[in-house]
Amino acid sequence: MRIRKDDKVQVLSGKHRGKQGVVMRADPKAGTVIVDGANMAKRHTKPRGQTMQGGIIDKDMPLPVSAVAIVCRSCDRPTRVGVKIDEAGRKQRVCRRCGSDL
Repeated sequence: MRIRKDDKVQVLSGKHRGKQGVVMRADPKAGTVIVDGANMAKRHTKPRGQTMQGGIIDKDMPLPVSAVAIVCRSCDRPTRVGVKIDEAGRKQRVCRRCGSDL
């Protein structure tokens, strides 16, 4: 999975298509990401104890990683992620549109 936490992504499909946000959490095992402000669900909670307040809470739900595309910082458009190996032998993520580092 080439999308990581703190990447800026755009949702490609579903009812939140076109919305951009930052990845708050990535789960490579399940192949999902949680994007801030996208795919919100209402959770009806019961008050528990003295301090916990009940009510309707907005909760961020996971999206499949195939439904989001990373937004390049330099060309500011959604793109696919390529990989190149730098001179030190480490893998670098690159934009497929402009070739700049992500």
